[in-house]
Amino acid sequence: MKLYLDSFYAFLAKPLKPRARILLAVLAVPLALSFTQPLWRISMEAPQYPAGLYLDIFAYTVEGGNNGQHMQEINTLNHYIGMHTLDREAMSDLDWLPFALGALFIFALRVAAIGNLSALVDLVVMTTYVSGFAFARFVYTLYIFGHNLSPTAPVKVPGFMPAVLGSKQIANFTTHSWPQAGSYFLIAFVVGTVGVLIWHLVSGRRQAVREAKAAVTAVTA
Repeated sequence: MKLYLDSFYAFLAKPLKPRARILLAVLAVPLALSFTQPLWRISMEAPQYPAGLYLDIFAYTVEGGNNGQHMQEINTLNHYIGMHTLDREAMSDLDWLPFALGALFIFALRVAAIGNLSALVDLVVMTTYVSGFAFARFVYTLYIFGHNLSPTAPVKVPGFMPAVLGSKQIANFTTHSWPQAGSYFLIAFVVGTVGVLIWHLVSGRRQAVREAKAAVTAVTA
């Protein structure tokens, strides 16, 4: 057992291959771009708004379409059904996200520069956790918005779950919720780091097999 653990720890301590370091450095680019682009867009159409209204959710702010005019219109409509105002303060649950993305960016560059296989495993775990937790908090926030309605609202509607991914009919509004460029950049980083780890593990195993066969050949020769 001890021999197995020692071999496993020695494997994790191996430095990354140069190709893996280059790939990780390249993957840091879409991670940085995810901070500059909207992560999600929530939009809606109704007979009185045929052109539609939308707001974009960034890692650091929430912006309404038409230079912010759409957010004012959406909040006016939400007031009638008792929904909380949609703004950055109301979505303060996401305040940690810019710091998390920045930490992942620095960590990715560090792993690319001086990391070993163990550090790459840590990067994959942290990346998966941050992206999964961020999406879960987003879903939870939407749930709270749709269910925590004011009892004194002029228009009484039962609690509802806003659209998370796709389209949904709410009263006379058709709402849409779709990921945007920032989310795709983040997904590219997540998938890319997992891919680098899998490639490194597979190639490391193949190399170990080749070394073992060479050792056996040398002994029997």
